[in-house]
Amino acid sequence: MSTEERTGLHNLKPAPGSRKERKRVGRGRSSGHGKTSGRGQKGQNARSGSKSKLGFEGGQMPLTRRVPKLGGFTPRKRKFFSLVNVSDLERFSSGSTVDPKALAEAGLIKKETENVKILGRGDLSKALTVKAHAFSGSAREKIEEAGGSAEVISA
Repeated sequence: MSTEERTGLHNLKPAPGSRKERKRVGRGRSSGHGKTSGRGQKGQNARSGSKSKLGFEGGQMPLTRRVPKLGGFTPRKRKFFSLVNVSDLERFSSGSTVDPKALAEAGLIKKETENVKILGRGDLSKALTVKAHAFSGSAREKIEEAGGSAEVISA
């Protein structure tokens, strides 16, 4: 069979084993689902109309009550920041302006549209103009000690 004959919507077939015949219960013993029709011998689930509530485990402590609960909540107005340390700013040349676009190009943040917060870990030896959405107190000090300036961008 050539590739032209095999391709095309008219030749589509389900993957082998993906389609099964439906279970026909109550059709005699030789069917494998006769007599009790797969419901077992007597008991609550053998009866017609029996239905226990979703998640009921026969009196055992249900899974939803055994698993620890997640605490807290997510405030709707929380601002998320991409964090950059002062030591990461060493890679920029002295006197340059460091803004979210420059940080994204350097690979320090994923997108230039993210909110950026500069943290104070490490040291800075170059005078840079750093523009970010937020600064920690120690980061602002270190940037200004190195002869640069820290400018806050409004989000």
